[in-house]
Amino acid sequence: MQIIRWTFLITVGIGLIFLALANRDPVTLRLLPEELAHLAPILAPVTVPLFLTIFGGIIIGLLIGFFWEWMRERKHRLTARARRREIAKLENQVDGLKREKAGDQDSILALLD
Repeated sequence: MQIIRWTFLITVGIGLIFLALANRDPVTLRLLPEELAHLAPILAPVTVPLFLTIFGGIIIGLLIGFFWEWMRERKHRLTARARRREIAKLENQVDGLKREKAGDQDSILALLD
């Protein structure tokens, strides 16, 4: 299984390297269209290689997806936390009842429990 995983990762890595080498041409990125650029002169255009734009888009998409999924699963995490607290409380009650029962019994019988 390790060999398959490493083969896959190396193949993906080589593919990404080839993608980067094939897309080294510079592109200009603007946050606003040229007609609106005079409204915010601080947002100047940036020239970067195309592969950085591609990889940056992938990374930003992954981060947005991870955040979205984390927010979507919030209710499940809250439910699990509440159940863990309830389980801990019930375990404490059971331990207390066992101690009470052991105090009522003979010491020899308490050892057998």
